[in-house]
Amino acid sequence: MTRLSDTPYIHPTAQVSDSVLGRYTEVGAGSHVARSSMGDYSYCVENTQIAYAEIGKFANIASHVRIYASMHPMERASLHHFTYRSAWYFEGEEDDEEFFDWRASQGITIGHDTWIGHGAVVMPGVKIGNGAIIGSNAVVTKDVADFAIAVGVPARTIKQRFSDDVASRLDAMAWWDWDHQRLHKALPDFKALGIEAFLEKYEG
Repeated sequence: MTRLSDTPYIHPTAQVSDSVLGRYTEVGAGSHVARSSMGDYSYCVENTQIAYAEIGKFANIASHVRIYASMHPMERASLHHFTYRSAWYFEGEEDDEEFFDWRASQGITIGHDTWIGHGAVVMPGVKIGNGAIIGSNAVVTKDVADFAIAVGVPARTIKQRFSDDVASRLDAMAWWDWDHQRLHKALPDFKALGIEAFLEKYEG
């Protein structure tokens, strides 16, 4: 694959609809992205499903992840499509737009510089904070705080990546908003410096 650019890269087998993709973004093979946004530098690799989601910058989304506000009508006598995709089944019927509006209102928010592990599922209405890590095959049913590591079914936080002080300083720095040239210039320090040294060098 050629180097990424201001123009999003969408694999020929991927499908993107009603969505906004930022600069240096990538949508991998077999993935589906609908009614969502992905911030600059974010990517999802193969066979990922994303819908009704607002995803920040520098999100790292592994294969077979499902970030999808798709709920069936549990309060009805039937869970099936025929009650809300009625036009598919019955002549003269229309789809239940009120139900689809409700589904869209249960959107998902994912912060900047996140890592969503292979096979994870993020459920409707969930917010995942900046710098958070979601373990492989986790099912995220509740919000995950900034810089937390959450694993399991249902997902629970097992630790924080950094102390509260370091986390708040990183949030305040918001390096994810730096322009492309500044990121490139700082690249050696991203690679070599520990978190405290990095903060000390670039704060203020």
